[in-house]
Amino acid sequence: MVAIVDSGSTKSDWVILDDFKKVFLKTETIGFNPNFINRELIVPEIEKNSSLILVKNSITKIFFYGSGCGVKKNCETIEEELKKVFTKAEAVVREDLMAAAYAAYSGKPAVVCILGTGSNSCYFDGKNIKIELPSLGFLMGDEGSGSAIGKQLVRRYFMKKLPEDLHTEFEQSYGLKIEDALKNMYHSPRPNAWLADFNKFVIERKNHPYFKEMVYEEMKNFFEYQVTPYKESKEAEINFIGSIAYYYEDTLRSVAEEFQLNVGHVVQKPIESLVDYHIKYIL
Repeated sequence: MVAIVDSGSTKSDWVILDDFKKVFLKTETIGFNPNFINRELIVPEIEKNSSLILVKNSITKIFFYGSGCGVKKNCETIEEELKKVFTKAEAVVREDLMAAAYAAYSGKPAVVCILGTGSNSCYFDGKNIKIELPSLGFLMGDEGSGSAIGKQLVRRYFMKKLPEDLHTEFEQSYGLKIEDALKNMYHSPRPNAWLADFNKFVIERKNHPYFKEMVYEEMKNFFEYQVTPYKESKEAEINFIGSIAYYYEDTLRSVAEEFQLNVGHVVQKPIESLVDYHIKYIL
């Protein structure tokens, strides 16, 4: 059996293929971004999934694509922890941009962007990815991402910048205290995922004029920092992967129009397309 895993900072989608390249199992775990999660938590979190434990000795290869895996040391960390559970498997660990490139591939080169809990971008010609820009994470980067929008919301709430109606609704929805916010941002294992979770509040009110402007400006930041540096963006399609891209697709397309760029397709969950790519081109 072969496992294909798409792991973000919030959750991981797992698909297990049998020896005939047919889907045997689909399941989820939390996300395993090695920049945030303590490596000692990875094995216990996998072992919580009884479906994976039932097939662990039948899996001979794992293709793991994850946030935070653009650094060799982080790849090695994930590989070592996976092998503690899947003792008979060879593990191939790559960054999430590779998964996005595969999932968004439609037969022609494109700029591929991730907009989920975090954000990133690359250019994929069908065989190789080109990365012009580093991923700076949620403290200095991740423009347009769930964590960036969540950060804007929480900051504006505490600094009393939200309109009165939104301020009141946020207060009633979360009852968030500054000490709890600081604790979650500086002392929790996944602060970026905590911030991104506030997008539920924004998405439910995304047609509110204040949020429309706030999200528009955040998406402009994304295009300025992570799309326009690719000279290919002027001609190639720009394809998006991730839940934030999916929920704010109209805003993305409006911003792209302002930049005179062409957005192709937007995929909420890349795992299905990622599996198809492996079946067609890799396995």
